[in-house]
This record gives sequence, C-alpha cells and structure tokens, in this order.
Amino acid sequence: MSDSSANVTKSGPAIDVLIPAIEKDLATLPHVIDSLRRYVRHPISHIYIVSPNSSRIRDLCSRKSCVFVDETTVLPFTKKAIHYSSSRWNRSGWLYQQLLKMNGDHVCRENYFLVIDADTVLIRPHRFRSGGKSIFYCRSWSQPEYFRTYRKLLGAAAPSPKSFVTHYMLFESAKLAGLKRTIEARHGMSWHAAILRSIDKKKQFGFSEFETYANYVYSRNSTAVLLKNANNKSLKSSAASLGKTQILKLARTYRSLSFHQRKGYSTPGKP
Repeated sequence: MSDSSANVTKSGPAIDVLIPAIEKDLATLPHVIDSLRRYVRHPISHIYIVSPNSSRIRDLCSRKSCVFVDETTVLPFTKKAIHYSSSRWNRSGWLYQQLLKMNGDHVCRENYFLVIDADTVLIRPHRFRSGGKSIFYCRSWSQPEYFRTYRKLLGAAAPSPKSFVTHYMLFESAKLAGLKRTIEARHGMSWHAAILRSIDKKKQFGFSEFETYANYVYSRNSTAVLLKNANNKSLKSSAASLGKTQILKLARTYRSLSFHQRKGYSTPGKP
C-alpha cells in the first residue's frame, strides 16, 4: 500500500493514538500507522502500540516512531485471567483488547485519544472533533448482545439510533473516566469486574467498548455529538497487495478498509 504523504490540513486539538496489537497484526499494522499520519486531520502527539512483549513489534515501533507499551502494564490483570470461550470459539483475547482500550486514559497523555484496530486502514481524511463536538463514525447494524450488556452496566437502554462499532473511535479521557466511575458506583466493584460479570459468556459477542463509550456520551448530551457514516469495507486481500489506483478507486465509496478475514490473521466471526 502506498506510503506517500497527502497535503492534509491538521488543526484542532492534538490527539494521541492507541493501537492494541499482536504479532499476527504485523502484516497490516505498518499500513495502519501510515494511514493515520496521512489522513487524520488532527496533530498526533504519540502513537502507542499496546502489545505483548514482542521484539518484532518493538522493532516496528522503532522504525515508525511509535511508543511500545507492554500490555501487562495497562490493567491490574493479564489475558490469562479472562475465561470467555466455548468448544467452538475463544473470545478471551478479543475481550482483553477491549478492556485495554478502555484504560487508554492511563496510557495516553492528551485529553483526546484515537483508538483504532490493528487491521483497519484509513483511506480518506478523517476529523474527530469539529465545532466543540465529537464526531463518531457509525454503521447501521450491531450485535444485540452489546446493548443487553450496556443496559446491565448502566441501567438504561443504549440511546443512539446507529451503531458505533466501526473499528476506530476518538475517546475523551475525562468522559471515559466518568463512564468507568459511573459503572463502579452502580455495581460496587471495579469497572472491569462489572463488565466481566455483566457479559453473557455463552454468547460470542458479549461486549463492545465502542458501543458502550459512545452511547454513554450520547446519552449525556446528544447535541454534542456528530454522527457520520463510517463507510468501512472489509476485504479478504492483504493490505500490501493494494496499489495506489485500487485505493483511490475504493476511496470514492469508502473511508476505511478492514482486513479481518486474512488467513491466519483473526478469530473467525469477528464482528
């Protein structure tokens, strides 16, 4: 995939970026990082790669001027503490990554930080704050279980007419901290313990960090939120196989590309 820079005006609040990753993401992760620097219209202070201790990912961070963060330093427990699987699937690592994102306010230094999945590449300019409002990119469908868990956590139905599960989202640290405090006050335990307790572990897709945070923000003040269609396209090819002409053609219709289905890359059934 092309790594040429674009003449994109960068303005508004500076942001950090947080990308949870594992070694299987290395085929796509360099393209994700390049796309952020090319297409995010905000000044980026730091890009944090949160990962198991991996020399290959550390090397990539050095080459791409990113900050490596050992995932075991982000939460008071490790992936081994999560048991979320059946005889047909294992979502423990998937859930662990979501909880890592939800503690991104303890990793990132800026008031705003963008979380993006390590398999999703931006192909058009993106802005996440405008006129004092947060911009959330949305799609029209979601997993019903996400909303059942949201109701258990917060005691009310998720209010948004759209789904926020679009593989990247800008978090405001103060509002994220407020969400976690609200969950803790309601359940009388740590926010992550409340999430783990609220999920129906017989269901494969039991929780969404993006759905939970954005609906919480939307419920507090829907007029402070702008909704845009994500126009994300899932591809089975590799990121490296796409040429500049193909990307320009796809960018006429889509804002981002996700490479979920590449063999050996992700858990089958990723939402």
